[in-house]
Amino acid sequence: MPKHPSEEQLAFHYAVYAKVCEIPYGHVTSYGCIAKLIDCPERPRQVGMSLKYRDKYLPYLTNDEQMPLFKEEIPWWRVINSQGIISKRETVQAEKRQVERLRSENVDVEERDWTAASTPPSSWTKYHVDFAKYGWFPEEH
Repeated sequence: MPKHPSEEQLAFHYAVYAKVCEIPYGHVTSYGCIAKLIDCPERPRQVGMSLKYRDKYLPYLTNDEQMPLFKEEIPWWRVINSQGIISKRETVQAEKRQVERLRSENVDVEERDWTAASTPPSSWTKYHVDFAKYGWFPEEH
């Protein structure tokens, strides 16, 4: 049995999930934006890890009447990297699942051919979303 997360860890994960649930249908944001919105601007990678391991942490979080937002699935697919690129997943099928979820919300996901351009970082996939059209960045308003 895994060790019970600390109260500080649970507070961080809860903040991440609550903020991700605010992303409107048909929009995307970055890990960094979520980190800034929860007052942890130095922790975008931890936001990604929180989303990756959400099934591990969600059982420790309560669903009281004041915060019923975790009764629905957390829309993890609406969070991408700061370049508008879908980050690599453990499998190609997982990447395609994120693309399919976004496209089901009418988000245009462009497939880029990196062989024609410079080599991208290894953490990038070929899938790109236009932040100018689909981005959700409430701190800019």
